[in-house]
Amino acid sequence: MQSELNLNVRPRRLRLNSIMRQSLQSVTLQRRHIIVPVFVCEGQKVRRPVASMPGIDQMSVDVAGDYLAGLAEKGFGAYIVFGVIDHEKKDDKGSPALDENNVVCRLFRETKHRKLPMLAVSDLCFCEYTSHGHCGVMTSDGATVANDVTVERLVWQAVSHAKAGADVIAPSGMMDGTVGALRGGLDAAGFADVAVLSYSVKYASGFYGPFRDAAGSTPAFGDRRSYQMDPARDAREAILEAKLDVEQGADMVMVKPAGPYLDIIAAVRREVNVPVVAYQVSGEYSMIEAAARNGWIDRDRVVLESLIAIRRAGADMVISYFADALAKLVP
Repeated sequence: MQSELNLNVRPRRLRLNSIMRQSLQSVTLQRRHIIVPVFVCEGQKVRRPVASMPGIDQMSVDVAGDYLAGLAEKGFGAYIVFGVIDHEKKDDKGSPALDENNVVCRLFRETKHRKLPMLAVSDLCFCEYTSHGHCGVMTSDGATVANDVTVERLVWQAVSHAKAGADVIAPSGMMDGTVGALRGGLDAAGFADVAVLSYSVKYASGFYGPFRDAAGSTPAFGDRRSYQMDPARDAREAILEAKLDVEQGADMVMVKPAGPYLDIIAAVRREVNVPVVAYQVSGEYSMIEAAARNGWIDRDRVVLESLIAIRRAGADMVISYFADALAKLVP
């Protein structure tokens, strides 16, 4: 039957041919865009699976060093470290975070000793080190984190990480004034070249559950809504937070989570003139893995689609747990 349509514009013309489709792609995803998360724990030859994050392990320093060396050979250029601290070593002030020989510092020294061509990024927070699981020293009434006292201790932690070899300090606790204090403290200690990647826009999200299993950082009481951001607020608060951190000296800013907050990534990207990083968090990872293992989705296709969406929204780099998959999927 003869079509009676008389269309001057047919968008499908540019989609019919695979070469045409590839030629017109404007969003790229490569290994160099990925920051690889690592959970480092005590011991030797330890590789302990995280039950809620299939394919992700807690690793001792020696095992994590080998793992990162393999990724460096494959072209991944950055990693971010989260310490897994034995509970009996924790206290209400997160004192193990200030130990210059803790597992995070040891991993930085290990990768620098191996001369791995990877940026060493330090996740700067106390939630992994406090007995109560909150992101700093609590106020006297236990209602929330004491902002200014915690910031002072974060500076101390940042300097110890820089001494150990961190190239980038990434404060994640959402304490007001952190970036300015860190910049001053790092500069005064002789680390003016260490960059600051601020978790500027971090929401009080339900997508963090598996991470808290992996890092042992589940709050013992309450929640983090008094210092992390409300998902029901619009982009104006996110833009304010990002701009404040840039004014204080942040070299890069972050939005976390990524997938459910693509609108926020795009809004922040439009408003700041520094690189934007997005964190594809543990819940995003575990949902994809669970659906794939049940045969409900094509894992590789969804991994790529989810990360391309984050890049399309404006992220220059993405923290993602899918490094092993991406080593097979992208250049």
